[in-house]
Amino acid sequence: MKFFSVFSSLVLGWGLVACGQSNGPSVSTVATTAQPAAATTAPAKQQIALVMKTRSNPFFAEMETGAVRAEKEMGITLVVKAASNETSIEEQIQIVNDLVDARVQAIVIAPGDSQSLVPALKKAADAGIKVVNIDNRLDPDALQKAGMPAVPFISVDNDAGAYKAGQFLAKDVTKPTKAAILEGIRSADNARQRMEGAKRALLENPNIKVVAMETANWKTDEGRKVTEAIFSKKGNGDIKLLFAANDMMAFGAIEYLKSNPKITGVKVVGYDALPQALAEIKAGTLAATVDQQAAEQGHQGVALALRLLKNEAVPPVTLIDTRLITAAETP
Repeated sequence: MKFFSVFSSLVLGWGLVACGQSNGPSVSTVATTAQPAAATTAPAKQQIALVMKTRSNPFFAEMETGAVRAEKEMGITLVVKAASNETSIEEQIQIVNDLVDARVQAIVIAPGDSQSLVPALKKAADAGIKVVNIDNRLDPDALQKAGMPAVPFISVDNDAGAYKAGQFLAKDVTKPTKAAILEGIRSADNARQRMEGAKRALLENPNIKVVAMETANWKTDEGRKVTEAIFSKKGNGDIKLLFAANDMMAFGAIEYLKSNPKITGVKVVGYDALPQALAEIKAGTLAATVDQQAAEQGHQGVALALRLLKNEAVPPVTLIDTRLITAAETP
């Protein structure tokens, strides 16, 4: 960058002009009659990283959209990273380590596992990087054992959201009925909460018996395979209620049920309110889904990280409302 100084012919002596630095304006030791203001270098924007489980699930695309909105509103630089899929825990750990080496100021993470990411995040915290946890909660005991302070957490009440879904499935069931649950990754806290909430609601109806609870690891292809295995087991062919802990697994279950016309009358509920889930509800193949506002989680995660960087006090837990979406509420 070039700087120009204008000197008056009335000024005698030598003018000493200092070039402006990023921490302050230019300074001249000689007064002039028309000295222009010197340019300064704008301070670097703070870098906040969003680390997601994957980009292959539209839920996380929505989360990224919310974080990008926060970037524009708050004047920070957003760095978005994601593992190949939701079971790629080691890849997520490497992403965190790389961000520590890159010296970002804050990490907002939706961890694929509630315990395995803790050592890498402890390393980040020790390096002075602020950490915010969204979507799936880091295990408090694992944090304590690692000597890491509590990490602020933003998500929904997954137990309550799944309980709403289970109540919807159980509604109007007046005769003996079998139910099944497709779980997420069992080491993930949100998967456990969703399983427990749905199971509790289903079993509150004395006519319902939960005959199968199997993990499909959040994936569509595994959702189809596990659903096939469940329904193929002797005595399970007449299951009528199926809760999937995310929409991706629900899509796999629906694919299997569509390919087997002999299996009829199965009521399927998912979780995430993905666009495809809303289309399946309209088509009548999915009974309901739970909206957990992924974009809002991404937006609030970045906002909370910025507050930490400003040394502001933040709440330990922020819960966003869930909403059960059925055919009556589908736009």
